[in-house]
Amino acid sequence: MGIVNVPLGNRSYKINIGAGLVHRLGAECARLGLGTRCAIISDTNVAPRFGKTAHEALAKAGFAPTLITIPAGETAKSLKTVEACYNQLAAQRLERKSFIVALGGGVVGDLAGFVAATYLRGLPFVQVPTTLLAQVDSSVGGKVGLNLKAGKNLVGAFHQPRLVLCDLDTLASLPMREFRAGLAEVIKYGIIYDARLFQQLERDLPKLLLRDTRALAAVIARCCEIKAEVVQQDETEGGLRAILNFGHTIGHALEAISHYGKYLHGEAISIGQVAAAELSAQILDLPAPEVARIETIFHRAGLPTRLKLNPPQRKKLLTAMQLDKKVSGGEVKFVLARRLGAVEFGQRVPLAALERCLTPHPSPLTP
Repeated sequence: MGIVNVPLGNRSYKINIGAGLVHRLGAECARLGLGTRCAIISDTNVAPRFGKTAHEALAKAGFAPTLITIPAGETAKSLKTVEACYNQLAAQRLERKSFIVALGGGVVGDLAGFVAATYLRGLPFVQVPTTLLAQVDSSVGGKVGLNLKAGKNLVGAFHQPRLVLCDLDTLASLPMREFRAGLAEVIKYGIIYDARLFQQLERDLPKLLLRDTRALAAVIARCCEIKAEVVQQDETEGGLRAILNFGHTIGHALEAISHYGKYLHGEAISIGQVAAAELSAQILDLPAPEVARIETIFHRAGLPTRLKLNPPQRKKLLTAMQLDKKVSGGEVKFVLARRLGAVEFGQRVPLAALERCLTPHPSPLTP
């Protein structure tokens, strides 16, 4: 089993990466000195697969778990769903020493973490991410939140988990579309922080698409290491942590205007990262061959890379960007790449450059 440490003083925690970790959930939680009562929050896709195993593992270790199942999908990240969870926690009489287990993908982790951050003014929680995207990104770092109609993640908190268990076995049942979407966040780490990782991904992408366990374990561990290093330096996104949002400004806006239904998060930020690479070429002189490498790897991963928007849709997208959390003084700030492995945050992008980027034009990959 691989272990990555997230060093945050008295809120430090470990990320365990390996096979069979859902079966070890109870034993691992027992090491944390948590209260007896707990709630597993999962969704209608994940609960039937892993809910019973997680429940039995906790009960075997002496805990008294209850399973709360929410609807699957991004639209579940709502105040309505949170209220339903609060009511079930109250009915089960969870106390301040009780804890929450987030069992699922990024939506479950964000929502369950927000519930944990706010119920009884804060309960401990444990992340058990079951998707590739959640294992490398959303389960680590303590950002939890909800969507509003106006935009994604506009309500939230910083609430660090006590433990993260990345069970590689859960990826075997992940639909291929979801798995590919997770690769978008994996590729992001190579672009923003580690050019050697990007080269490794270019080389090992066929193995990753086949879900080779050894290749996956190595890549997941490296992504978690990178995120831990960034979060250690800037836990509450006052500066450096913004680099983790490469491609997300356009991606989140795209999710919002399509009502969180047309694109998976990874698909939206794949398009956003290719657009950010093109903006990087215009603003920071990112070399054209590196722009092409970025688009090529997303294309090879089976992810969308281009938008075809008509003028009214482009206007809606630009309006949605103005509601992004990273807007400052009414100005949208972008994370842009100077070269692979090195990005700069807080970059102003002229509207003309943004409109050029969003105007349909042929991809260099098109025959």
